[in-house]
Amino acid sequence: MTRVEQLEHEIKKLNRADFEVFRNWFLEYEANAWDQQIEEDVQAGKLDKLAEEALAAHKAGRTKEL
Repeated sequence: MTRVEQLEHEIKKLNRADFEVFRNWFLEYEANAWDQQIEEDVQAGKLDKLAEEALAAHKAGRTKEL
């Protein structure tokens, strides 16, 4: 059994209250990991082209106000 399969097995055994605690922890963990990845991508310039394209589209009037 792989480590992930072991985790799946253990998670399935949690009662409802413990599952909610785990779920909330994991959602926070995942959000923090996502934020960290975005920050690293920004620092590495990986989003520069997308930002330039968005700004150009806005200047050209191809955007809508939200």
